[in-house]
Amino acid sequence: MIDMELVKVDKLISSVESNQMMNLDHLAEFITGVANHSIPVKKIEKWLKAVHSNGISVKETTILTRNMMQSGAVLDWSDNKLVVDKHSTGGVGDKMSLILAPALAACGAKVPMLAGRGLGHTGGTIDKLESIPGFNCSLTPKEMQKQIADIGCCIAAQNDAIAPADGLLYAIRDVTHTIDSIPLITASIISKKAAEGLGSLVLDVKCGSAAFMKTKSDAEELAKSMVGAAKGLGINTTAQITQMDYPIGNYVGNSLEVIGSIEILQGMGSKDTRELVVMQGSALLVQSGIAQNNLKGNEMIEEVLSNGLALQYFEKMCVAQGVKGSIAKELIENPRNVLAKSSLVTKVSAPKSGYVSKINSMAMADIARQHGAGRFAIEDEIIFDVGFKILVDHGQHVSSKQIWLEFHHNQSLSESEMALLNSILELDDRQPRVKSRLISTIS
Repeated sequence: MIDMELVKVDKLISSVESNQMMNLDHLAEFITGVANHSIPVKKIEKWLKAVHSNGISVKETTILTRNMMQSGAVLDWSDNKLVVDKHSTGGVGDKMSLILAPALAACGAKVPMLAGRGLGHTGGTIDKLESIPGFNCSLTPKEMQKQIADIGCCIAAQNDAIAPADGLLYAIRDVTHTIDSIPLITASIISKKAAEGLGSLVLDVKCGSAAFMKTKSDAEELAKSMVGAAKGLGINTTAQITQMDYPIGNYVGNSLEVIGSIEILQGMGSKDTRELVVMQGSALLVQSGIAQNNLKGNEMIEEVLSNGLALQYFEKMCVAQGVKGSIAKELIENPRNVLAKSSLVTKVSAPKSGYVSKINSMAMADIARQHGAGRFAIEDEIIFDVGFKILVDHGQHVSSKQIWLEFHHNQSLSESEMALLNSILELDDRQPRVKSRLISTIS
């Protein structure tokens, strides 16, 4: 990069640090430089930290989002009315994408889903899928469109062709503690979704102790920012703010969450997980015109989960994305025979009798990340089999010494980690009221 271009980057950083409007032409050049890797990572880190600390305007966020979308290919459909997707801001045990893509395709929608890897304490859809032997998430735009034409759904990772600027920014945000910035989250999510050529989008904005947005007001601010940016790019968008104080479903961790997803697709599994899938899927069916109302949308999603049709689409998606037919068949029937297993399983018992009032999701995620389920640096390799199986539900009564949690891992636990595991469960004498995860909807 020539000195003059570096000067422009420094001016952008200075503008953000002094709360002045950035030069929008320079911002566009900066995103182009990020996409083609001509800007030093240290400069990108400094800009990200400035935005994280000082924020940027709605106009700057919109321009940033559009430029990130235009930094690569944009999928083109002759008619995008049935082209839909969802995105979650990330939670603990959030496996909905693995279930939703095939379920929506089974209902007649087209789902060209771009997904990400783990970010901070949250798991990533791509990491989960790559725990399946042979699953290829590296699809070109042309391959994505062919797969949509053939089976109606795909789940692919970002690559140099689609929103390449966000690919690098996303990875750097993970290791520079700049994740929880509303402008950066907005631009990252909406640029990828706009590049899919969507007609409709549902955003799952997590709120609570194990979410990036801790309070309802912060979650609503982010939801409004993303809905505004998406609608500004012509996408029919709704945001659902959902509770993230305790883990979703019974599994946390990459390969374990694949097991949990397949259990739902088999018509069984966690009621908690299924309810979220139905809620998000129904909204997309209504927004795209496939279902007349939410009641009908609920019925359609419930039906394809119960009758095995969504499971068939999941199998088709696996085969289309590189999994051998025999492995895909075994996966949907007996996933534990296909996926990697940890060498150690530590069982955790309840310290006393009582009702499950809280499960410390952040502590669970932190321990799993320390053992390889997540990353601390861009180059870190994920250990797919690390994670948790939760044997109790929120509000359930447990007895003293009852085994309520399994930690699947490969390295020995330290005394402090064991103490933390033993402190994760909180019990009350009275049964707590179990509320819906849905807090509010913003459209």
